[in-house]
Amino acid sequence: MSANLKAYNIFDLRELALKRVPRGVFEFMDRGTEDEVSLRNNRAVFDRMRFRTRTFVDVSKRNQDTTIFGVRHKMPLVIAPTGTAGLLWYEGELALARAARAAGIPFTLATGSMTAMERVADEAGGELWFQLYLWPDRSFSHELVERAKAAGYKALFVTVDGVSAGNREYNIRNGFTIPFTFSTRNVVDMVTHPRWLLGVMLRYLVTTGMPMYANYPAAAKAKLTAGPMGRSSLRTDAINWGDLDALRKIWPHKLIVKGILDPQDAATAVDHGAEGICVSNHGGRNLDGVVSPIEVLPEIVDAVGKRATVFADSGFRRGTDVVKALALGAHAVMIGRSTLYGVAAGGEAGAARALEIYREEISRVLALLGCCGIADLGPQYLQFADPHLRPATLPRPGPRPVAGTKAVA
Repeated sequence: MSANLKAYNIFDLRELALKRVPRGVFEFMDRGTEDEVSLRNNRAVFDRMRFRTRTFVDVSKRNQDTTIFGVRHKMPLVIAPTGTAGLLWYEGELALARAARAAGIPFTLATGSMTAMERVADEAGGELWFQLYLWPDRSFSHELVERAKAAGYKALFVTVDGVSAGNREYNIRNGFTIPFTFSTRNVVDMVTHPRWLLGVMLRYLVTTGMPMYANYPAAAKAKLTAGPMGRSSLRTDAINWGDLDALRKIWPHKLIVKGILDPQDAATAVDHGAEGICVSNHGGRNLDGVVSPIEVLPEIVDAVGKRATVFADSGFRRGTDVVKALALGAHAVMIGRSTLYGVAAGGEAGAARALEIYREEISRVLALLGCCGIADLGPQYLQFADPHLRPATLPRPGPRPVAGTKAVA
């Protein structure tokens, strides 16, 4: 087991992370917004789907290989962009990227990361993607696009569901800001977590200084004033489809729109040049009461699944969750908090353990369903407790393999 972490599931990693990092940093990673209705629903929705299994299928040669944008990966997972990895572990983005490379899956670096994109490319490598926010001064955002292109990133995720910061009141109570400022509350919080204080904060202070958004251009950094984490980043509430057209002109690789929950928005994004859609509610961190991605995934797959690659994120903690999304038509699932728990618990080894847990769980689910690979999955393997979760056209189960024959992986 990675780094001797006594973690048998993602929830174990969460408990280890809770003990290791200050409360303010942990809550920024772990919690949602306002009353956290969406946060809870993101998990509860999986309980409203049941599996339908097949038997007499030889699954001894099953694998999880998945092709995304023409590239073969070892699992149907992508590490999602998360801006707090560098606060959970010293240069946590490098730890995440290395774990992703070792697992054979893509890693997505966030605009708000604490490690520069060029360093991640040079020191970690692997299949690297970059996440972009549109800022009031579009030239700042476009400068990041040019840097990502020059550094060798292969896909660009433009996040569109963050035109206003989520109302995360706990960040204000905890006194955690970016750029980092000290308060009585967060100093006490840090002192009571000495491993984190010595291994993360003090390492930054004696090397590069106070943790900061490393990818922000100098002119953008100059515009920042200390504010609660999540509200301190530059944002614009004046985005339109022309912004996507402009990105399409300057970005030569795959372009994905992240934060889509409406099938018409998904279709329009593809019409404007997007090759991928990420069905996401930002992990329940922005608008409370919004639908779960799983609740609208079938509609979006129906709208664009034949024209674009469809990803899903928000609330995934088990291999069973991942398989349910794939059975509903997602091509891959993006994992955010789960690998952050791992990084907080044990750096690269902790992130590797999180991915190892998913690999083991997905493999087990495939076996018990009677599937030899990801391509075998479909909604015929699901039973829906809620009628609105049921896809409009539910395929009939395929023919059962004849006893004694081997299914093709």
